[in-house]
Amino acid sequence: MRPLAKRIGRLGTETAFEVLARARALEAKGRHIVHLEIGEPDFDTPRAVSAAGIAAIERGETHYTPSAGIPELREAISAYLERARGVRYEPGQVVVTPGAKPIMFYAILALLESGDEAIYPDPGFPIYASMISFAGARGVPLALREERDFVPDLDELRRLVTPRTKLIILNSPHNPTGGILSAEAVREIARIAREHDLWVLSDEIYAELIYEGEHRSIALEEGLLERTIILDGFSKTFAMTGWRLGYGAFPKPLVEAVTKLATNSVSCTATFTQRAGVVAISQRPPEVDRMLAAFRERRDALVRGLNAIEGITCRTPHGAFYVFPNVAGLRAGDAAQVASRILTEAGVAVLAGTAFGAAGEGHLRLSYANSLENLSLAVERIGDWARSARSTPAAAR
Repeated sequence: MRPLAKRIGRLGTETAFEVLARARALEAKGRHIVHLEIGEPDFDTPRAVSAAGIAAIERGETHYTPSAGIPELREAISAYLERARGVRYEPGQVVVTPGAKPIMFYAILALLESGDEAIYPDPGFPIYASMISFAGARGVPLALREERDFVPDLDELRRLVTPRTKLIILNSPHNPTGGILSAEAVREIARIAREHDLWVLSDEIYAELIYEGEHRSIALEEGLLERTIILDGFSKTFAMTGWRLGYGAFPKPLVEAVTKLATNSVSCTATFTQRAGVVAISQRPPEVDRMLAAFRERRDALVRGLNAIEGITCRTPHGAFYVFPNVAGLRAGDAAQVASRILTEAGVAVLAGTAFGAAGEGHLRLSYANSLENLSLAVERIGDWARSARSTPAAAR
């Protein structure tokens, strides 16, 4: 049998789903697992949003739509970006996709080829590096360090830019650390992009989930609107992960190419899902603010609980719904080993920091998109496990 195409070997994966599968296998054997591995709100989709989707199905809106999305949703997204973030992308610059991941795929495939370089955050969402490699380009990691509160070193960023650099990927609020780029950092990154004629992919999927400070899109900076792709979606803000609804706002020269990629890959996004999206982004149901308040309470409880465990230190994240504790003090192995042991021995599913890049060593990522009760149970189990691990000689492990 002939071998697979070599480019398939350049694709990475998202470890969260692998850990979820392992956790489900343990549950099938009777184990109780606390799930803190998946970045998914545990709330239901707001009622008004679900009702809009159901009504669309009942009206028979279950057929093909234009590849870039229905006009009503593209208009609503354009209005939202101007209202909420102060950036003006025309409706015709918006492309709607089934989930936000396709925007990464399309942007990177449209921009990068062999010989190009793209700078991405490390630790960072693993699909960035995966897609850069798949496109045949070279990924250049920009380390985000705990001592800098996971904000990039701008001098280091400047050193990483070469004549081959074509794209910078930003993510603020940041997965997995919860860090936020300051206005000063955004301004300086914009200056670098202008000076070196770079495209910017700004992943703003967590822009509505901020607890301290505020989100500033780099597209607001002078000269950046025409070189910035904003990636966003409905999964996190509106608890719509299963609806698969995302979008990108593109500079005009990219719209036709990206729409062609959508036509060639997914044809279009479900009509009834888009109808639900119109209600979500236009009305901002009251459940959204209630979710944000709950996430803040959970964040504070989880940070407090983790910092009470000897060998663990945890900074307070400013956005998203993840904590990124330092577990090097446990002396229980590298990040992958600690995450695996906490799953199998403590019954808590977490991710190793290295699932997000080499710079994540010594850390874990825990999602607090779970109930206070489950978070308390997770902290109790991790604390008990940590005490047991410290009392067990290394040779006996």
